Amino acid sequence: MPPIVTNLTVVTEFILMGFSTNENIHILQLVFFFLIYFCALMGNVLIIMVTTLDQNLHTPMYYFLNNLSFWDLCLISITIPKSIANSLSHNNSISFIGCVAQVFLVVFSATTELHLLTAMCFDRCAAICHPLHYEIIMNKDVCVHLTVASWLGGGLIALMHTVGTFSLSYCGSNIVHQFFCDIPQLLAISCSENLTREIVPIIISVVLDICCFIYIIISYVNIFSTVKKIPSTEGQSKAYCTCLPHLVVVILFLFTGIFAYLKPISGIPSISDLLISMFYTMVPPTVNPIIYSLRNNAMKMSLGRLLKIIFTKN
Repeated sequence: MPPIVTNLTVVTEFILMGFSTNENIHILQLVFFFLIYFCALMGNVLIIMVTTLDQNLHTPMYYFLNNLSFWDLCLISITIPKSIANSLSHNNSISFIGCVAQVFLVVFSATTELHLLTAMCFDRCAAICHPLHYEIIMNKDVCVHLTVASWLGGGLIALMHTVGTFSLSYCGSNIVHQFFCDIPQLLAISCSENLTREIVPIIISVVLDICCFIYIIISYVNIFSTVKKIPSTEGQSKAYCTCLPHLVVVILFLFTGIFAYLKPISGIPSISDLLISMFYTMVPPTVNPIIYSLRNNAMKMSLGRLLKIIFTKN
């Protein structure tokens, strides 16, 4: 029997469609992405500089904040500059290797960030609920171990997703209806009939993410219970103003990501898919510096001292 010849083309690059081919919307997207990236870049770089240079901020809380800002910067830098470059050059292509790297780094950054947010929650719970034992609970070794565990956990999850996604076959359409290489959109264009190799990692990630979320909620219940006992109304307001925005960002970050990955796979482009991806890749890196710096007196004082030193030298 003669061999059956199939006309399949192996994909060597992908086309990132983004939001729209309409010129006006295209320009609006470019300007919006540029402003968002500029704000996130400035905010996170300032936090990294201040928490590194100011000896007064070498505490567990700011140690984790320094790490969080670094991964915020990574998360938004993996996707937005490439999208801006594509818009300016009117070339929406990304190489196969570039897409592999983007998937790995996005998952690595997002997962590590969630783990760090969980570690920060543990730190705040120890500081507010067990102030007398705080220095023992959050010693230097514990901080380093939590950070290393966050990085390793993020790396392992990212490797698992990347291997699962790109062990599938891509031999048909190479059009990704997203502004970056997003796993759900890649699964939608895969010509493999069995997607189990990536569906299993997604389920594992969702279960781990929900476990992190449950721990964060339990920690905040304990924190708010302790805060209620504070006799000072000003002290209560300060604690709520710091904790509630952080909780809102965690919920947006986590549930938009989970929804994007658990949503039924469809090859039909949807504006909701683009908006959901924006929420978990762009909102946290942009909003976190506002929550942790503009609303934090210690950070504002430290930034003021740093700027004073810079302008004095000049």
